Amino acid sequence: MSSSSLILASASPRRRDLLGRLGLTPQVRPADIDETALSGERPDDYVLRLARHKARSARATHVDEAAQAWVLAADTIVVLDDEVLGKPADRSDARRMLGRLSGRVHEVVTGTCLLAPGGAEARARCVHSEVEFRQVEADEVEPFLDVEEWSDKAGGYAIQGVAAMFIRAIRGSWTNVMGLPLSETVEDLRSVGAVGPLPVTP
Repeated sequence: MSSSSLILASASPRRRDLLGRLGLTPQVRPADIDETALSGERPDDYVLRLARHKARSARATHVDEAAQAWVLAADTIVVLDDEVLGKPADRSDARRMLGRLSGRVHEVVTGTCLLAPGGAEARARCVHSEVEFRQVEADEVEPFLDVEEWSDKAGGYAIQGVAAMFIRAIRGSWTNVMGLPLSETVEDLRSVGAVGPLPVTP
């Protein structure tokens, strides 16, 4: 796939890198949208709405490029007790989130949306993974916060970072927890003819 045939409506370096592992080099065109949840909105509805909004916003902002390209957008949230844990506002908020996740199983949900070059919605879905944290010991909290991996991360952690030492089990897609479920994304891209067979990139 050429770099001009896929637009990634996300500033996430993790999503870009995951696509890069498949030999895909999308044009990165982040979408700046209001991510405020609607009153009474369920987590799945919320994350899918954001993915759709990001895709449409990126297409509208880069209309000339998007006329010849597929647009892929994604949004990932952490859900605990039916509550969405967003990105921590500060260190104190990250500490609070870590305390809530400690010793618990939570859900990571990614909504994805793929728009065709003509602008029509080709695919949209939610992918769920369960993540089990072991009990985080008191003397582990501040050193973890010092690393500042919690900044700009849903739920205040990144599975590919230091927080991996807290994770006892994952049920579902590992790449979903990183921010883009590769199996499902490739399935969607291939099912609509956006890509052909993909090379394996070491």
